[in-house]
Amino acid sequence: MTSVLERLGFDPGKLAFAGRTAIAACLALLLAWALGLHHPQWAAMSVWAASQPLRGQLLEKSLFRILGTLAGAAVGILLVQAYRVEPLLMVAGLALWVALCTATTNLLRGFVAYGAVLAGYSAAMVSLIDIGQPDHVLAIGADRVATVLTGVVVATLVGLLLAGRINPAAGLRADIRTLVADILTQLGVPGGASGTPRAALLERIAAIEEGLDPHAAGSLRSRQQVRSLRAVLISAVALLMQTGRPPASPNLSAAARALRNGQLDTAISHLDAVNLADPDQAAALSDLRDALARLETTEAAPTTRPEPPVVLHRDWLGAREAGLRALTALLLVGVFWQVSGWSSGNLMLLGLSVMISLFSTFESPVRMMRWVGIGQTTGVLGMLACRWLLWPHAGAEVQLILMMMPFVLLGAFVMAHHRTVPIAFDYNMVFLLTLQPHFPLTGSFGQSVMAGVGVVMAPMFAWVMYRFMFHARPERRAETLVRMTRQDLAAFAADPRALDNGRVWQARLYHRVLRLIRTSLRTGQGSEAAIRHGLDALRVWNAVRQLHAVLADPALPARERDTFTQALKRIERIEADPAPALDSVTQLSPRLQAR
Repeated sequence: MTSVLERLGFDPGKLAFAGRTAIAACLALLLAWALGLHHPQWAAMSVWAASQPLRGQLLEKSLFRILGTLAGAAVGILLVQAYRVEPLLMVAGLALWVALCTATTNLLRGFVAYGAVLAGYSAAMVSLIDIGQPDHVLAIGADRVATVLTGVVVATLVGLLLAGRINPAAGLRADIRTLVADILTQLGVPGGASGTPRAALLERIAAIEEGLDPHAAGSLRSRQQVRSLRAVLISAVALLMQTGRPPASPNLSAAARALRNGQLDTAISHLDAVNLADPDQAAALSDLRDALARLETTEAAPTTRPEPPVVLHRDWLGAREAGLRALTALLLVGVFWQVSGWSSGNLMLLGLSVMISLFSTFESPVRMMRWVGIGQTTGVLGMLACRWLLWPHAGAEVQLILMMMPFVLLGAFVMAHHRTVPIAFDYNMVFLLTLQPHFPLTGSFGQSVMAGVGVVMAPMFAWVMYRFMFHARPERRAETLVRMTRQDLAAFAADPRALDNGRVWQARLYHRVLRLIRTSLRTGQGSEAAIRHGLDALRVWNAVRQLHAVLADPALPARERDTFTQALKRIERIEADPAPALDSVTQLSPRLQAR
């Protein structure tokens, strides 16, 4: 059976997951209707949104879906009250709220970010659906929360019964030990005669680091495991980014062999025996050794070794741009809706609140909007087929619910086929969003079409905003990383207490280099330019650290103090004009090293 499915283009593993999710969505739809909830289809939408293949991910995503929905529903109720005073006030309030949530999403990671973005468009769902019933806003908000809870509970129960129990962190630890062994082998070769090139090793580190966050879900222990894994990777970057090679050491090669054999304690013992004259290399190797020791730490076998600092890149510039983009887009569409009186304007505004926030964290939202538009169009076509081909034959409301289920089950096959997987999620969500299973049936075919048009226009307008306002693309994200690195160096140069937090600055620099490598690879430019930028940034960082240390000496001659102070001033302007700062570092390096 598996081979037949594969020949037809289906992924058996994905089909199993999507199939149980579709069945859970049907159960949630029926249960929400039986409970008398006004929008039972939202429960099925919550199942599609909350389901995850692993238990830890399922539990954490469900938690943040509930929290995000509660926050969004509360804001949505306030927005409906504003609508009763002045519709444009509601539009402005919604735009500000979604913009704030969008900016916050770009600063957070994992399912916490998902909860933030959900809080934004949940407010839109409460305030924009049933817009003509402001007197029932509390009931609408309560219905929204109840349907989401119904969907989350069903998804969680089905997931706990069927979701995988595997602990992917164990496999990650093995991969990282092998990676560190390759790094130590490369460092232990005399003169770099052989071994894996530094660029290839850094690319492997960046790829592993990017995939760590999902494995932190589900428990505090998982989160600590991922933090320890990331500490190893950051320490490995610090060792690889040193410009000089350490002298060949048999202990480095012996530690590499021990790591490949799974003998972590032996590897650490060999690393303890390595003596490096260069203080920066010695510090980097010490951090790597301490981070490896903490990998296997348990309550029964604690370690006294400190954890190297792990400071993650936060995209403050990207968050600001994403928030401004969301604010502008929602204000434009919201004002147009109110001025024109377009009956489906609320649905376009609702769809746009999702498109302009959820996809702002993607590497290339412009490319994604194409697939989103196709998926939503397919969902609208499914809605029209169900509403106008099947529902007219129903004699009771329960029959409307049952007639929706074949389309929901079809969504599993759409999600599991390699050609249709990019459109599957949007098909499932839009099909459910645009149907209202209430008996007797109301409305006309034209009204259904216009509602579908309003939904489909949202990704089209979002494409325009992503394309022409702060063009969201990998190249721009790479430019932002470079810019933020220079801002950090300038701030480090200007901070008189910089030496107190030097390791924090340095750890964040290494993490930005990893992000820049991954982003550069997506642009097709390779990692060489990113590594060169990282090496230049590290060279400037080391120079600033040395300048601060030298200037702290009260016996420093006035002439030299003036020279070094001017060098710091040039580095403070590195964002606007990097060339003089780099030239200054090059000229002063021999004098700083001599001191």
